Amino acid sequence: MDGPILAPRVLVIGLDPYRVPGPWDPQPIADGIEIGKSRFVRHGVGAVFCLVALDGSDDVEAVVTTGLRSQLWECVVIGGGVRNELELFERVINLVRRHAPGAAIAFSSTPADTFEAAARWIDVPG
Repeated sequence: MDGPILAPRVLVIGLDPYRVPGPWDPQPIADGIEIGKSRFVRHGVGAVFCLVALDGSDDVEAVVTTGLRSQLWECVVIGGGVRNELELFERVINLVRRHAPGAAIAFSSTPADTFEAAARWIDVPG
């Protein structure tokens, strides 16, 4: 790790791979999320991951709104799983506009590159 963990500055909004319906293996996505988290830690950038369910067990709008309103964010990263669900993506973008209007919005390509997406929009320590 390059330095102490700073207060969270980045909110990552994505899908909880274990709560997405279908016959598929969520483990590779979960592993990618852990890699992404470790990159924030390694660079001393605080991040909070707000992972929502597509299986109906979450009120997605309420979960995302709570995350967005929990503090002022410098950047909100929206994951590819969210972007693949057009209506969800549209709702999330509008929630970010409403509840974190000062935050940059970034998009990750994979669960592992969430730090790189945020780093395009924030000052990284060191």
